[in-house]
Amino acid sequence: MAELFTKNVTKKFDGKTIIQDISIEVHEKELVCLLGVSGAGKTTLFNVISGLLTPEEGSIYLNGTEITGEAGHISYMLQKDLLLPYKTMVDNIALPLIIKGEKKKRAREKASSYFKEFGLEGTQMKYPNQLSGGMRQRAALLRTYLFANHDGKEENGIALLDEPFSALDTITKSAIHQWYLDVMEKIHLSTIFITHDIDEAILLSDRIYLLTGKPGRITDEIIIEEPKPRRKDFNLTEEFLAYKKKIIEKLGTI
Repeated sequence: MAELFTKNVTKKFDGKTIIQDISIEVHEKELVCLLGVSGAGKTTLFNVISGLLTPEEGSIYLNGTEITGEAGHISYMLQKDLLLPYKTMVDNIALPLIIKGEKKKRAREKASSYFKEFGLEGTQMKYPNQLSGGMRQRAALLRTYLFANHDGKEENGIALLDEPFSALDTITKSAIHQWYLDVMEKIHLSTIFITHDIDEAILLSDRIYLLTGKPGRITDEIIIEEPKPRRKDFNLTEEFLAYKKKIIEKLGTI
């Protein structure tokens, strides 16, 4: 089981409410998106979920256990890949395992065993500046996955991805979207991701939460019925366009 619940979460800074009464849920193997404009509090919510911030009101539950204000339970990938330039790729990716107490040799072996699955085979001894942006993003996702599943229990993993593909050009982004859907089918990592990109949200998500306003509130939940694995031309279908029109209308009426 890998389930996350936030219940009635409110966070303030200097007396100003940033997010208010946020309740969302993520179930096993789901890809859930937080979609909204800048300033609605999406990153603040991620910081609360990850335990970096403690909310004034509300609670966070992971697999039935309350973790409000406790860091280290949930893997969190920021917009930038944050790979260390002086470490090889295998040492970069093994880092969360070492932090969690694995011996360096074992951590490297475990990290290296996933390189092929994540499309990184042959890059183990390269440095980040020798890889393309898309390859570095794959590496960052693998590192996030290993943090989430460091104990070997894949069903327990939850990851937060904050605009993971925003730095990529359009062609690279399109390719990595398809790769991401394919790899998620294999590794079953429950994920919440932030995006401003409506197309990206529809393409990748099982469910989309619209987070809007100031303070930010959940104003709608949209379920994407398209089965997985998704058709490669899903983003060209009438169904896709209908989802997009619905989201634009809801965002425009709030």
